Amino acid sequence: MDDMKVLVVGASRGTGAAAVTALVRDGHEVTAFARTAATQTENVHTVTGDVFDPDALAKAMVGQEAVVVVLGISDNPFGVRLFGRARTPLDVRSEGTRRVVDAMRATGIRRIVVQTTYGLGDTFGRLSLPLKLFFRLVLAPQLADSEAQETVVRGSDLDWTIIRPVSLTDGSSDEEAPAHVDVHDRIEGLQVTRGQVGRVHADALRRDDWIGTTVSVSG
Repeated sequence: MDDMKVLVVGASRGTGAAAVTALVRDGHEVTAFARTAATQTENVHTVTGDVFDPDALAKAMVGQEAVVVVLGISDNPFGVRLFGRARTPLDVRSEGTRRVVDAMRATGIRRIVVQTTYGLGDTFGRLSLPLKLFFRLVLAPQLADSEAQETVVRGSDLDWTIIRPVSLTDGSSDEEAPAHVDVHDRIEGLQVTRGQVGRVHADALRRDDWIGTTVSVSG
């Protein structure tokens, strides 16, 4: 696919910021949308806005050709589990993605790439025992929201791809992360860097054969 205008929702930090970097390296013109937008650089337009603000989201959609969604909660997961609250709404993944899908329909944008997590559905059995316990005891509410998020994506009429990375790290790696399409029992490690996953997001926009698929990304 040719270079595109791409909106990244949830672009201020982590994998969202890594996706922005990878997309720019691939030659795309990127709009970084986040509640706290980073400094604007060449080929990156920054938009400060909340995914729950329909006007801000609608304006960010204008002129875009594809959307990458990397939504999540940055608060300490133990605190979120214990107190049931965070600076970000607990349904940010599912409801935020629902609002993105609605805005895309309104503006005629078709292509969407959405990050969830490895360990959902039938991939849970492939996790290590410590990760299973962490998922069940600490991340259960957030995983339920991710499950609902995937339901929103699959139920849309858009050209979607779901990216499911294993545990994310802040390390650096020049190696390409293994990405397996709809083959959830094939992972080659339980950690992957955010930079590697960002490059998978960029790859997804050039892979028409990934439309309508779930891509597991491992280290």
